Amino acid sequence: MKQQQRRYVILPVSLLVLLTMAVPVYIDGDKALAKNDQLRLPSVTVDTEQPASATTTDAHRLPVRPRFSGDHAYAHVVNQVALGPRPVGTEAGWNAGEQIIHELYKLGWDVDIQPFLFRGIKGRNIVAKSGAGPIVMLGAHYDTRPISDREWYPEARRLPVPGANDAASGVAVLLEIARVLDVEGTGHQVWLAFFDAEDRGGIDEWPYSVGADVMVKDLDAVPEAVVIVDMVGDADQQIFFEKFSDRALSREVWKVAARLGYERQIIPRLRHALGHDHLPFINAGIPAISVIDFDYRYWHTQEDTPDKLSPDSLERVGRTLVAWLGELGDKQEEVKVVENSHL
Repeated sequence: MKQQQRRYVILPVSLLVLLTMAVPVYIDGDKALAKNDQLRLPSVTVDTEQPASATTTDAHRLPVRPRFSGDHAYAHVVNQVALGPRPVGTEAGWNAGEQIIHELYKLGWDVDIQPFLFRGIKGRNIVAKSGAGPIVMLGAHYDTRPISDREWYPEARRLPVPGANDAASGVAVLLEIARVLDVEGTGHQVWLAFFDAEDRGGIDEWPYSVGADVMVKDLDAVPEAVVIVDMVGDADQQIFFEKFSDRALSREVWKVAARLGYERQIIPRLRHALGHDHLPFINAGIPAISVIDFDYRYWHTQEDTPDKLSPDSLERVGRTLVAWLGELGDKQEEVKVVENSHL
């Protein structure tokens, strides 16, 4: 056999130091998060996106943003339901608020707390803020109904609702948006509002949407648009226009859903007229809509549990809203171009 010759290259010491510094170091992110993270997120493949026009070289330079994950959102649903029923003024309701606050701080959002007292019961709204510019708000209530008044048997009607779809699904969508949203790209200041005391309406003469009403009356800045998200996780998803919602804003959001291929689940037809968290904003003259699937058969029953929900349903709504917010940023850029052309 022919013996191989070994060749040696003598490198300068400075080059050896540079090569040593260039060796990549990998950190196990999942293990690092596990020490401090309250959420038990499922094992999923991170779905990221780059601009379609980016070249291979550009892709290494651009920041990689994760896409909205239905699995991540579903994990938030499970974690909220694990706290138990969460009516306003209860320990579980308070813990749900703490869970939301913890997650928002962890994701780097500024968080405002708005405590209030209504008929002797303490509640609190939570508002996360990020970015600069005109304000756009996404909202969801995080309290659950203290009775299951749509149950067939009287004994079951006295039990509190588990609240997987109503209200954990809306909260879950907002928390996942907080993780993935390119706020700067929206050209807006984004508010994520979590309302307390929505779902005690009709009980002991309480109205619905107490927390949202408190927030509207205490606004120190007015959003240019408000989108309320609730009951969006049903595996048999059917989200229609809502009668009292701002028609132009509804069309904007539903058109984005259609472009994403979701027109069979987010359907541009009018079906329901609902008293919901969007009404206090509409009554104050603020364009607002309710994104809600009100054909959910387990509404206000003991069967409103996570197994009735689908990560795909949460993902459709989340990706629609993320894309809509991104288009707001495109419109802001168009306005700047027009304004600069007249200078």
